[in-house]
Amino acid sequence: MKEIVFAGGCFWGVEEYFSRIPGVVETRVGYANGHTADPTYEEVCTGRTGHAESCLVQYDENIISLEELLKKYWLIVDPTIKDRQGPDIGNQYRTGIYYLDEADLPAIKESVNNEQKKYGKPIVTEIKPLDCFYPAEEYHQKYLKKNPDGYCHIDLSKF
Repeated sequence: MKEIVFAGGCFWGVEEYFSRIPGVVETRVGYANGHTADPTYEEVCTGRTGHAESCLVQYDENIISLEELLKKYWLIVDPTIKDRQGPDIGNQYRTGIYYLDEADLPAIKESVNNEQKKYGKPIVTEIKPLDCFYPAEEYHQKYLKKNPDGYCHIDLSKF
């Protein structure tokens, strides 16, 4: 199994979206690439931890490629907006692709270059190695499966 971490606003919708994709074996929401060890949700919400609300995606590359996952990621974010997705504002809601395998970087860069052709403004999505990932509290895991009418900035009915 391969892993990658996507940040795209509130992590509830990002996780639910990726969990529906054939070949995605497991998802887990958490806090990525900040400077506070083992932060709480309340701490991340202040915007002072440096963490992005993120979704760790474990996938079977024999079923879905990284390139396909990246194409799907771009469908749910506006990569030209800094520190905001939908109504959620703050650096914890930034877009980001955080890789665990350096060998994934060329495919990620190619994906960004292809996506950039669709926009007149520069893509501001962070592309960085995963420095840290702290799983969010249990009540956030699979939140929209547990709370189907819960808040989501992604229109999941389109996918």
